[in-house]
Amino acid sequence: MEKTKLPADKDPFEAYRKVGDPSERERVCAWYTAIGLQAVDGLEPSDYLIQIARKNIGGEITLDDAQKLVDSYYKQPRKKEENRTEEADKVSARIAALLSEKGFTLSAAQYLSIHKRLFEGLYSHAGKIRDYNITKEEWVLDRDTVTYGNWAELRETLAYDIRTEKEFSYEGLTMDEVIKHLAAFISRLWQIHVFGEGNTRTTAVFFIKYLQSLGFNVTNDIFAKNAWYFRNAMVRANYTNLQKGVYETTEYLELFLRNLLLGEDHPLKNRTLHVSGAVKQDIGDEKQDIEESKQDIDRKTVLSEKMQKAGISGKTVGNAIALYDAFGVNRFFGRTDVVAVLNLTPSPASALLKKLAGAGILEPVSGMGKGKYRFVVQTNG
Repeated sequence: MEKTKLPADKDPFEAYRKVGDPSERERVCAWYTAIGLQAVDGLEPSDYLIQIARKNIGGEITLDDAQKLVDSYYKQPRKKEENRTEEADKVSARIAALLSEKGFTLSAAQYLSIHKRLFEGLYSHAGKIRDYNITKEEWVLDRDTVTYGNWAELRETLAYDIRTEKEFSYEGLTMDEVIKHLAAFISRLWQIHVFGEGNTRTTAVFFIKYLQSLGFNVTNDIFAKNAWYFRNAMVRANYTNLQKGVYETTEYLELFLRNLLLGEDHPLKNRTLHVSGAVKQDIGDEKQDIEESKQDIDRKTVLSEKMQKAGISGKTVGNAIALYDAFGVNRFFGRTDVVAVLNLTPSPASALLKKLAGAGILEPVSGMGKGKYRFVVQTNG
């Protein structure tokens, strides 16, 4: 099956961006969000799914038709490696359908139902609460993990958090207070991590529908373009490491919500969420600090010059420098990390790694898992 052939910076629904029909704009938004959310699990829909989405947006087929076409397409025997593309396609179509429905109830049952609808036939545990404890290495936490809900208490914790939100009154709150509360609510809900897989996509769909029920017109591309930022912001909202001076904070999630709900334009860069930026080291020697900063600048200068001599485009140079800012010379990284830092989809991320490795900017790292790299860089000194 072919992946989408569109360039990384090409809008697959560009032809529908400036239409006057409100229902068509709504369908565009639903598909953007549905496809964009797949990035949080390193998934990328196929070109076939893009074609189906266009037909739905243009009014040629209904969302029900779209889901049936996708389901029928995957009844044919497929290669094992296409399983993740099947998940991306089917879940995208299901999210688009869910976001287009008007009904919503703020309840644990609704939350479980959304997971079941998204992943039925894909996960054996679709709609079921996990019965084991989990940890997840997070790039944004420098490979550490958030402490997720204990499996034995998940149902009670989920019910408590949603019941508390139902009883909360927004009356008399300023918009700043509303956003702060919403950030705290959704980050707590995500931290429970009720399901073995698919938590972020389920939480995002549930949250969008809840925001709509509160009267917010969530009809922009913020979720689609910043799905990884949304997830990383929730990670940072649930992580404390006293030894490193890192504390739980909803500040990043609040910036996301201000852009989403108020139309503000705060930069949403994943690399700003990395805990290394939050750690304050008291080295007790200002000269050492200055020298390390100077060496870092020298390395980036060498990198830039090397890439320019190799004929690498300015955009790629900028992406490489952003990766260097995130990982430096010591940490290794792979495609998923590139997706998280640069907000790329998996295919362009792989292409970027291949290009930089081919130019001698990166080198593969053995013994650290498949597809890991680090920077090859020296200073001028």
